[in-house]
Amino acid sequence: MIQRHGDEQSQVAEREPLLSETAQPSSDYHACRSIPEEATGDGVLRPVPEVDEERSLGREETESLKEGAHMNVVKIISVMLLGIFVAQTDGSILMATHAIIASEFNALKNSSWLIISFSLAGAATQTLYGKLSDIYGRKRMVIIAYTMFMVGCAIVGVGQTMSQVVLGRIVSGAGASGMSALVSVLITDLLPLREVAQWRAYVNLVATLGRSLGGPLGGCLADIIGWRWSFLGQVPPITLAIILCSAYLPNHTSTLDETDVANQLKKSKFSRIDFKGAFIFAALVLALLLPLELGGVNVPWSHPLIFVLLGASAILLVLFIAAEPILPLEIFHSKDAILSFLILGFQTAAQLGLMFGVPLYFQVTSTPRPSATVAGAHLMPAVMGNAVGGIISGSVIKRSGRYKSLVIWAMTCSSIGYLLLMLRWHGNTNFLESLYIFPGGFGMGVASSALFISLQVVIDLVHMAPAVSFMYLMQTVWGMIGLPAANAIMQTVLRRNLGIRLLKLGYDSAEVAEIISDAVSDVDFIDGTIEKVRNAVVQSYIDGLWWSHGFSFACSVTALVLAVFLKQRRLDGHKSKP
Repeated sequence: MIQRHGDEQSQVAEREPLLSETAQPSSDYHACRSIPEEATGDGVLRPVPEVDEERSLGREETESLKEGAHMNVVKIISVMLLGIFVAQTDGSILMATHAIIASEFNALKNSSWLIISFSLAGAATQTLYGKLSDIYGRKRMVIIAYTMFMVGCAIVGVGQTMSQVVLGRIVSGAGASGMSALVSVLITDLLPLREVAQWRAYVNLVATLGRSLGGPLGGCLADIIGWRWSFLGQVPPITLAIILCSAYLPNHTSTLDETDVANQLKKSKFSRIDFKGAFIFAALVLALLLPLELGGVNVPWSHPLIFVLLGASAILLVLFIAAEPILPLEIFHSKDAILSFLILGFQTAAQLGLMFGVPLYFQVTSTPRPSATVAGAHLMPAVMGNAVGGIISGSVIKRSGRYKSLVIWAMTCSSIGYLLLMLRWHGNTNFLESLYIFPGGFGMGVASSALFISLQVVIDLVHMAPAVSFMYLMQTVWGMIGLPAANAIMQTVLRRNLGIRLLKLGYDSAEVAEIISDAVSDVDFIDGTIEKVRNAVVQSYIDGLWWSHGFSFACSVTALVLAVFLKQRRLDGHKSKP
């Protein structure tokens, strides 16, 4: 997974230009790879500036070139926004409808796999997109990612079993990981560092709009014509996005591509891509996740299978480290880079753990029970907070160049939000108190933009694409950890407390086991049972969700402590290793 120092020069050779020389966004930012390079003392090739064009061109010509370059950047990024919008809508739709989908197959206790399978596929392919886009071009990999996402949505829409639906989520996840990472790589290719956060805020705004609409839209479609159309309906806009990307994204250009030598180099590069490592990594994550999903639910925590899976994960970790490298080792030389990965990871685990439980909380506790549309709409404060946080973060960073204080502020807000949920969400939650998820979303929006910049400050340009892919990978992995961990905590407490309550109501062990099985398999079970059992089930769900909010709070506080150790650095000048 990591790349040794000896591969650095070959790594540099793989950075081929995205845009032609006429599309360079600014004269002082050498994102385009067609500029000259020189060797530095540490053996790494670095870009060097060409002759100052403003001295050889008139002021009007220079301004005209800059304006044209800016419009070119706007056009390139804009055509990808449709794909970002649909991908984020998909995630919110799934968060709002996972209980409905799983209940149709009598598998509510396994509903988290609809999300985990998506994330697992993304984790297995995340780092590959950065490497492959360096070799074969951003445009080609963007189109491949969109196509896989579209095919996955179609499979989910027509799936007739839980296994088929999960398969569709796997295919979609393998495409969505590229859709998310490559747009950020494109932004770093095209823009000066101070402008990156603001443009990412614009992309985040579109993503947030998708997440905001996805919950109520998915719930509405589920109520009216069925949840399947929530996924089949994504196929036409993604098809349009593929057409737009084919027409407007720049082709991968290089004069070397015209030679036989370049073709041999391309084959050599392809042979070094860590496909084996990607599959080992997926197996590693699966071995870590299965104990969280099975323990306390399908098998006791003391069952030998739990220890076998944990042992297998340790072996797979060793094999993964020994596999053919894909990430440069230099990425991990900086303490700030490691801290950025960890802070974003803990915050992602906290936020996804929360988002998974919010629709379920309102479906269980509200009287009368809300429709899927209303339950999904309760996610909107969090996603709106994410949008507001991203815009504020981008604006502040562009104006002041400061990001550390933003990260600390974001983690503090999130921690307060999760604490309020623990203190106040005990059923019959009114409108104002339903807004307590806003601080968590706000903190996530601020942190994602600020931490992206903190990573870029300390990473060399030649390693930027794999570093960005790895940051998205960390979000995916920590999301996969956070979601099943929160679900496992909730399920364990739910089963234990419901069993205690039912025994106190006079039910025998067989009846208790049957009621628990029905309660965790279908959310509609609450409507068809007698009042005393319904009250026991509802209160047990509340207990379980309280502990899952506690998990989110612990993750957010950990991220806050780590944020204190980040170092504030200057954003001006060329990005290189500290």
